[in-house]
Amino acid sequence: MRVVWQLVAVLGVAFVGSQAVGAVQGNPWLTLALGILFSVIALLLYGWVVRRTEHRPATEVARKGSASAITRGALLGVALFGAVILNLFFLGFYQVNGPGSLMPAVGLFGFMAVVAVTEELIFRGVLFRILEERLGTWISMVLTGVLFGLSHLLNPDASLWGAIAIMLEAGGMFAAAYAATRSLWVPIGVHFGWNFAASAIFGTVVSGNGANQGLLDASMSGPALITGGDFGPEGSLYSVLFCVLATLGFIWLARRRGNVVPRRRTATAPTLSR
Repeated sequence: MRVVWQLVAVLGVAFVGSQAVGAVQGNPWLTLALGILFSVIALLLYGWVVRRTEHRPATEVARKGSASAITRGALLGVALFGAVILNLFFLGFYQVNGPGSLMPAVGLFGFMAVVAVTEELIFRGVLFRILEERLGTWISMVLTGVLFGLSHLLNPDASLWGAIAIMLEAGGMFAAAYAATRSLWVPIGVHFGWNFAASAIFGTVVSGNGANQGLLDASMSGPALITGGDFGPEGSLYSVLFCVLATLGFIWLARRRGNVVPRRRTATAPTLSR
């Protein structure tokens, strides 16, 4: 039942938060404030429900070291997406038409914050963490990665390839980041940095949700497998490549730190000899 209660709590905040943020998206400052507010509420509620259902402190969202962990994760997310855009730029598939606008980026900061926090609490904080206890790190990483990718099929310009790309790049990378650090702060940071770079900095489509107005006024054209097509650069083979490399790095770190959880073996009853 702890899975049920934890999911209900976080999903409830995610739904209310998305409705509230969506209602004020025309006002970037209100979007920023509500996004940060509901991110904090989701984290506090997650910590509370974990304490109530598991009778332990939620160390995965401990405040100590959270700022530096989120910052490191966000910088990595921005760097990864920047590497994708840089390759598309040199191929001529990403064109910068001029400077964009600051105000939309302000609102996108709040919007992407609440998305990163609630999705990481749901998929890594609840599903991956609890499945890992019984199924081990590798099986849980695959299962939650598949679920994470399938959840993106609900987006307006979603595609099967886009969902598969999300499974391969984000689903595995965020779970591996949690396994390596045993903290949700780094995957939250990477998730936020990636989404913020895609929308607020480079002005591209995020997961098939339509184009954004970022700090750069840009356009994209070219083969869908390279640019991601209507799904956005997350459907690009470059995104899959760079994120899989980051995933392998986190897996190496998790193994080195002894954080890989083996699959729990079901005990068999001993046989009685006559």
